[in-house]
Amino acid sequence: MVSVNPSGALALQAAQAVAGAQHYPPATLYLVATPIGNLADISLRALHLLQQVDAVACEDTRHSAALLRAYGIERPLLALHQHNEREAAAAVVARLQAGARIAYVSDAGTPGISDPGARLCQAVAAAGLRCVPLPGASSLTALLSVAGWVESEAAPGFVFLGFLPAKGAARERALRRLAQLPQTGVLLEAPHRIPALARELAALGARRLTVGRELTKQFEEIATLPCADLPAWLAAKPQRLRGEFALLLHPPEATPATDPEAGPDAGLGAEALRVLDLLLPELPLKTAVRLCAEITSAPRNALYEAALQRQALQAS
Repeated sequence: MVSVNPSGALALQAAQAVAGAQHYPPATLYLVATPIGNLADISLRALHLLQQVDAVACEDTRHSAALLRAYGIERPLLALHQHNEREAAAAVVARLQAGARIAYVSDAGTPGISDPGARLCQAVAAAGLRCVPLPGASSLTALLSVAGWVESEAAPGFVFLGFLPAKGAARERALRRLAQLPQTGVLLEAPHRIPALARELAALGARRLTVGRELTKQFEEIATLPCADLPAWLAAKPQRLRGEFALLLHPPEATPATDPEAGPDAGLGAEALRVLDLLLPELPLKTAVRLCAEITSAPRNALYEAALQRQALQAS
């Protein structure tokens, strides 16, 4: 038997009272969001469902066993992680086909979002079975909610990038894509890789970044600062190199509308023009414009017009 502390017992009683009358069909996979750090962020529906299922598939059985014990719940556990998801999914499907109710939980947050679970859902759906989400904690939505992010016609929506590739050409492509984003980008990072990411994002200069560290935990920090200041912000306190990170890259500042007779340089900052003047003698025009837009986030069309004007002046 699992020993239930008084607060856990009260939570289970409340879960029964609130969610006990709901229907939980058999032969169903339940995707259950779990806390990203604060144990109080579990939902009452999740607590009740986790007591009812026949087994809990999970990213790490040791981690999930400790999590369930904290609430006074004990269920059979099935390991299903990024290295065995395809094979383990087949075993889960077989159990569901026999009529079982199975929950899936990742180590923290909502399964299938930068965590295992997506391939499992694909396999369950392909077998003609049902997946039911139990929503809850997510670092993505937690950071978005406090970042002061406002949609606009120029920067609609946001792009979720998750964890960037660790190294090589794939990482370089991901960083270029991030620099070119006209809208908000949200990404995640682990503590051992945050210094490298900070150096890479610093190249975006004054573009604003909201950093969420240890979200929902006791030492949570949320700060909005220019990308160029991120390395110094991390270095200011040693503990800032610990914990998980969510980062929100705000859209580039809108270029003010200009008089069409003001010339090709109108609306372009001095830094963008300086970089363009450095690149044009060394590279083909289109390449110079593309790289300048990536480096400075200046609008490509305006840079192209400025580059054409410079070439015309040189030829005259």
